Amino acid sequence: MEQIEHSFGATLPGLYSPSTDDYILYFRGVSFYFPVSKCQAEWDHSRSSNVPITTPPCAYLVTIYRGTTESSSELSPMPLKQYGREVYLEGASFLQNHSLTLHLYTEGVSRWSEPKKESIKRTITLGDKAQVVATMLGAPNRIFFKSEDKMRIHSPCLDRHTAFRRSDYFFNYFTLGLDVLFDAKTHKAKKFILHTNYPGHYNFNIYHRCEFLLNLPVDNCDDLESNTIQVTAYTKWDRISERLKVSPKPVVLNRASSINTKNLFGATLCYGYRDFIFEIMPNQHIASLTIYKSDYIY
Repeated sequence: MEQIEHSFGATLPGLYSPSTDDYILYFRGVSFYFPVSKCQAEWDHSRSSNVPITTPPCAYLVTIYRGTTESSSELSPMPLKQYGREVYLEGASFLQNHSLTLHLYTEGVSRWSEPKKESIKRTITLGDKAQVVATMLGAPNRIFFKSEDKMRIHSPCLDRHTAFRRSDYFFNYFTLGLDVLFDAKTHKAKKFILHTNYPGHYNFNIYHRCEFLLNLPVDNCDDLESNTIQVTAYTKWDRISERLKVSPKPVVLNRASSINTKNLFGATLCYGYRDFIFEIMPNQHIASLTIYKSDYIY
C-alpha cells in the first residue's frame, strides 16, 4: 500500500467493503483492492487515509476504468498510436447467404497527417477465393497449413484418401478474432472460425475477441417471447441448447502441441447445429464458433 501511495500520490480516504472484506484505494481511473479480514476492519482515525490498523500485505486486484467511478460502463478507447496500422474488429454479423459482414476500424490519416480512427465495412462469403478475402481484410497475420485433420475419420472414404495428397490452409487474423480455412485444391473459403478469447481456453490471449452477432430461429417455441435467439460471444451454452435442437452427442476436442502432448487447459465439447459448430468450454462459454457449408464440412 505504501508503494502504491508513493507511486500515485495522495488519494481520498479508502473504503472498506463489508460484503467482500476488501479495503479499496481509489484513484482517478484505477482502484486497488486489498484483502482485509473482519477483525482487521478497524480504522486508525489518526491517519488521513483511514488505513486499517493491520495493513494488508499487497493488492490482489486492480481495476482500470474511464472517469472517476467504476460504476460507469463506458470503456476507454484504445489510443490511436497503439493501432500500429493493424485492423481491428468492432462487430461481425452473419448473413443468411453464409456471409460475414465485418465492421472494422484502423488508424487513418487526416489532412494534417494526424492519426484518426477510420471505420471500414467489409463482407466475405464462404466460397470466396483466397485473393478476394485478402483484398477485403488485408494480408493475414499468419498463414497456417494443416498438417493433420482429426475430423478426417468422419469424412467419406474417397474424400479421406484424396485429402492426404493436399493440405488445407488457414488465414489467421489475430486482431479480428477470425480464422478463414481454404480448400487446398480450389483455394476457396470453406470455414469461418470466430474466437471469443476466454481465459482457460487453449488459444487464450492469441486472438482478440470476435464480437459476433448471430440470429438463429428457435426450435423449441413453447411460451417463448421470440421465435429467434440472438447468439453473441457472451451467450452461454445452456441458454442456447434449451432453445435449439443441437446434436445430442458432442465431439470431444482435446488440443495438444506436437512437442508437448499434454493439454493443461482441458478438453472442450463441439456441438453441431445446421451449418454451425459451437465449441463449448466447461464453464458453458462459447470458445469458438465455426461457420461452414454442408458440402464443405470436411
